[in-house]
Amino acid sequence: MQSKRYQTGFTLVEIAIVLVIIGLLLGGILKGQEMITQARIKNVVNDFNGITAAYFSYMDRYKAVPGDDINAAARWPGSPPTIPAALNGGSDGQIGGLYGAQSPGTLAQGDVTNAAGESWNFWWHLRLSGFVAGATSGQAAYSQPTNAVGGLVGVQTNAMTVLTGIVMCSAHVPDKVASAVDTQVDDQKSNTGQMMAYTMGSGDTAATDVKLVAAAANYVETGSTQYVICKKI
Repeated sequence: MQSKRYQTGFTLVEIAIVLVIIGLLLGGILKGQEMITQARIKNVVNDFNGITAAYFSYMDRYKAVPGDDINAAARWPGSPPTIPAALNGGSDGQIGGLYGAQSPGTLAQGDVTNAAGESWNFWWHLRLSGFVAGATSGQAAYSQPTNAVGGLVGVQTNAMTVLTGIVMCSAHVPDKVASAVDTQVDDQKSNTGQMMAYTMGSGDTAATDVKLVAAAANYVETGSTQYVICKKI
């Protein structure tokens, strides 16, 4: 006589346990993503605060704008030819050059003028003075640092058509991070206040002259939008 076979499935308890496990996993993933976002927000805010503090500390000590300082070569003569002397700036109180322009392999005095090169020289002067950590010779000494999302951080004069004076810009900042940084540092609006932003498009690079770019009407969180955020120092 053939025995009967019964097909068994999951019980309601087993299904409930599986659903709970899936829920815990999803919750952990989402929590982890939020923690990463919060860390990026904090790091970008710290960039703005830290560089601003370094800028004013340099101004207070040397009575000159870093990068534009005309006495830098005498102050840091180096040990030529191995360690070159620092380069002087044009001493007009502004930063010549674009915030994200790619730094050259070598930087000579002729490359630093009131029109260009001071946006690289800015970092060299701050590193030589000890207000910003990093190399003090070679290309790394005058290259821009990167932010928490891998975008360049730099300085130049004027931005977003209405931000005047020396500004600090941070590129490739994700929408949620950009909005939160503006909320903490300024007024949460991309086109008003001391911090403004514009939407990076496919044709934009970190070397785009932000003096000529209009600020975005508002921050839009699509999950894929990136901004350049600039703040007056």
